[in-house]
Amino acid sequence: MATERYNAREVEARWQKTWNDKDVFVTHNDDPRDKYYVLEMFPYPSGRIHMGHVRNYAMGDVVARFKRAKGFNVLHPMGWDAFGMPAENAAMQNKVHPKDWTYENIATMREQLKIMGLSLDWSREFATCDVAYYKQQQALFLKFLEAGLVYRKNAKVNWDPVDMTVLANEQVIDGRGWRSGALVEQRELTQWFFKISDFSEDLLEAIETLDRWPDKVRLMQKNWIGRSEGLRVRFEFIEAAPTGDTTLEIFTTRPDTLFGASFMGLSPDHPISVKLAETNPELKDFIEECRRVGTSEEAIEKAEKKGIDTGLKVKHPLDASIELPVYVANFILMDYGTGAIFACPAHDQRDLDFARKYGLCVKPVVLPKDTDPATFEIGDEAYTDDGTIFNSDFMNGMTIADAKNAVAEKLEAIKVDDGPQAERQVNYRLRDWGISRQRYWGCPIPVIHCDDCGVVPEKDENLPVQLPDDINFDKPGNPLDRHPTWRDTTCPNCGKPAKRETDTMDTFVDSSWYFARFTAPDCDQPTDPKAATDWLPVDQYIGGIEHAILHLLYSRFFTRAMQKVGALDLKEPFKGLFTQGMVTHETYRRGGDGSNGEWVSPAEIKIEEKDGQRVASMLDSGENVSIGSIEKMSKSKKNTVDPTDIIDTYGADTARWFMLSDSPPERDVIWTEDGVQGAWRFVQRVWRLIGEIAEKTEPRNSSVPAMSQKAEDLRRATHKTLAAVSNDLEGLGFNRAVARLYELVNTLSKAFNEGLEDQGKEYAVRETVDYLVQMMAPMMPHLAEECWSELGHDSLISEAAWPEADPSLLAEDTVTYPIQINGKRRGELSISKEASKEEVEAATLALDYVQKALDGKSPKKLIVVPQRIVNVVV
Repeated sequence: MATERYNAREVEARWQKTWNDKDVFVTHNDDPRDKYYVLEMFPYPSGRIHMGHVRNYAMGDVVARFKRAKGFNVLHPMGWDAFGMPAENAAMQNKVHPKDWTYENIATMREQLKIMGLSLDWSREFATCDVAYYKQQQALFLKFLEAGLVYRKNAKVNWDPVDMTVLANEQVIDGRGWRSGALVEQRELTQWFFKISDFSEDLLEAIETLDRWPDKVRLMQKNWIGRSEGLRVRFEFIEAAPTGDTTLEIFTTRPDTLFGASFMGLSPDHPISVKLAETNPELKDFIEECRRVGTSEEAIEKAEKKGIDTGLKVKHPLDASIELPVYVANFILMDYGTGAIFACPAHDQRDLDFARKYGLCVKPVVLPKDTDPATFEIGDEAYTDDGTIFNSDFMNGMTIADAKNAVAEKLEAIKVDDGPQAERQVNYRLRDWGISRQRYWGCPIPVIHCDDCGVVPEKDENLPVQLPDDINFDKPGNPLDRHPTWRDTTCPNCGKPAKRETDTMDTFVDSSWYFARFTAPDCDQPTDPKAATDWLPVDQYIGGIEHAILHLLYSRFFTRAMQKVGALDLKEPFKGLFTQGMVTHETYRRGGDGSNGEWVSPAEIKIEEKDGQRVASMLDSGENVSIGSIEKMSKSKKNTVDPTDIIDTYGADTARWFMLSDSPPERDVIWTEDGVQGAWRFVQRVWRLIGEIAEKTEPRNSSVPAMSQKAEDLRRATHKTLAAVSNDLEGLGFNRAVARLYELVNTLSKAFNEGLEDQGKEYAVRETVDYLVQMMAPMMPHLAEECWSELGHDSLISEAAWPEADPSLLAEDTVTYPIQINGKRRGELSISKEASKEEVEAATLALDYVQKALDGKSPKKLIVVPQRIVNVVV
């Protein structure tokens, strides 16, 4: 073995077959051991895995293998997030059925993942487009509907006129559909909604309990939920609005700035705006223009601030002599607060931009610290920081907090019509979740529309409402709408002819409960409540930061909703969350300057060193190629590397090792050919070293023999490494663990090459090599299995218990003193912990640089702080 080159392709295939034949990674719910659930965010079956998948699943696999070795019953499943628009687009472009396209991709990607050697329980695999899965999703929908967590209403939506479907705000980029690139329109559609807003406060408060989530993700969740305390204020119209309203209600978080108000703003969708537009063509056109902008806050924020003066006016609530004009403005959202605002331009940038455009008053009422009120003015930027209230009557001189309270108390005491002029109120940014999508490839919504009975839920015994296979995509839009028979059914209530709902569910629904289904994937109801409660929450969830808001928030809502309907008994789905960095690579363009050349892939070029510079050229033509910036791997810039090519060339373990070793897992990793070759050389080095040791040593006996100092030193280094690597893997510090194993290989190699004659040396070398292989096993499982076998073990390392470090070998028997000369550090002294003060002094005076400083003289002072520091005064 020692002279043979490690054959990754042959070895990895062989051990994967062994694991599969022995069902090594199949998990049983009735296993009595402590449970540990590790889950990576499941992939969309786009056709091929990419390097991001390799990194994500390698990390999860290390955790799963480590925890299994530590004695846990580990659940590590895999499935497919399989519904969605890409399959429909493929159907239209390639004349294939979305189902065929999806399942073919799943088959390809399953095989690619299997060659990575992941310790997955494939017996629990499912795709969200499996009828068995979406049947249970429909059952959950009906349970939620019965519990009052689902409702239907008209709502403004982003409509993609090319894909002909509703888009979430996050799918509208610069006013265009994320896939089609078409200008998005706003439409009023009847939509189905989940009442996530019912859980706003609970979702917010529980963030504090998620102490194993990244702080940045918790902050993003808090901001998305967006709790704000403020005042609901009623402004009296000078003359009643055309809707008959005598007051205009607004919600504000800054009532302290009321004396800085210069105008009122209405959303284009406010009932008063809509009523006015019936007789005002200019306003009607303006509202139509607003509807051609996305509904997201980002889209509205970027748009130029525009408005129309309605001619209406209101009285200022604190000074009836002040009249404020009412505008319809394009930057006000109807679904936040009341759809109306009072505007204080001096202290809000959007209000200021609007006021400058239309020549409205800008009156500052918050004074920065150490600023003269007589000279303080607002320029092009609103003042939004802290300060003292001024220009504000009874609030002058107050802090912002005190002014908010004072104005609230004053307005609460004033009566308008049938109530107080103002009431304190808590608002949330979080809106109910619209789940309706006008497409075929999604989970059908199990409701029926009856002319006599209205909207009727399908009966449980009639589930699943199954998608028809005989559809076509000859025209844009939802094929379910034009299917000749699928829509036709009978009312579950009265038995008369009725129509099915043709909207399907947002694919975020599919991924909001899959982690619970994995606990009992063959159950004839959505969950086995006992299994779900036993396994959940997921102990370690791993995935990209791009899912930090919606997927995680929706999953948190789903666990609460499922708890309410008895499907499980917990609120939080994920105990630990880890968001890994991206995989990046250099980018390349044809042409020397790289300004507008076509993107080319790493496989199409060669890079050489010329005059100390890296120079790239096309392999086929020799044409110059410019080397660009390092960016996230993407198909559009062609800076991707095919994992299958890497695994075919170097083996899965090499790819895994490089991904784990290059940088901290939360940071981006830069894929380089030099890096992967370095990992491959390490694999070969370990293989040769262990082969040589296996040939020249015998397996250990159970008893530890007497040890020479060199043997003891090797054992001490080994056990310290074992303890440190164990801590690293517990904390997901994979790159630190890799660095320690590199160091241990160097230590082992040196000790082995020095010979085995010293007492106990053979035992120490054999112990080190055994522990080294066990520590490598979570990261390079195939190499570890092969080495374990070569070392004479007749069991699988995948089933071996994790070794325990000997505490007696972890204790430090030396201490390192910093040595200062006249207060400046000059070096260090390592000496036994048991050394006396006199021995420390003698060892210090024997140091070369101390003798040189003393120049034959005695020190004026020699100060020893035990086990801390030594200071020599010359």
